[in-house]
Amino acid sequence: MLVRESLFELKEKEYADFQSRLVPNISREHFIGVRIPKIRSLAKKYLKETDELNIVFLKQLPHLYYDENIFHSIVLSEYPEYDGCIELVKEFLPFIDNWAVCDALSPKSFAAHKHEWNEDLCQWLNSEDVYTCRFGVRMLMNHYLGEDFDVSYLEAVAKIKSEDYYVKMAIAWFLSMALVKRWNETSRYLRKNTLDKWTHNKTIQKARESYQLKKEQKEYLLTLKRQ
Repeated sequence: MLVRESLFELKEKEYADFQSRLVPNISREHFIGVRIPKIRSLAKKYLKETDELNIVFLKQLPHLYYDENIFHSIVLSEYPEYDGCIELVKEFLPFIDNWAVCDALSPKSFAAHKHEWNEDLCQWLNSEDVYTCRFGVRMLMNHYLGEDFDVSYLEAVAKIKSEDYYVKMAIAWFLSMALVKRWNETSRYLRKNTLDKWTHNKTIQKARESYQLKKEQKEYLLTLKRQ
């Protein structure tokens, strides 16, 4: 499959304009304008093929277009084989340059192999690269707030030092989801006031926006808000 040519066949100028406003750090000329459902369909077709062009695309980094990067993220998210996927993810992460491509990357194959990428997760969380760090926080949120949860994960995220908006938002997002899924441990941790004021209050805001918390829980969170 010729990925770029296939994407251009699906382009919509107005949608490219819209996308470029959502991801302002990428110049308009790098948007083709392909809707996500169409990219997903294209990715499924791509994964059914095993020709040389497919291998070339995943290795041909960096890509020129935002849509190519979204496509790359979706392909890796659906990539069936863990060993190949983790290596491709590590190759791709340094080239992610915006929040949308980062958040589109959520490999399903990781779920059954959580203990195999623990060391990688630690490296991602400690990375100085904005989107590698954000990806690490999201992977912790997606895979470690269930039965494998440990209070130390709250500390691991809270101790991340970054002034970047997209990292701080990821931290607040993680902690707000931790409040939803692990209320006792996370509300207790939040009372320690170890976060900077902005992230602390953003965590409370996002948690209070959730439909999964009870009214009394949301009211309690308000008492923890810092002035």
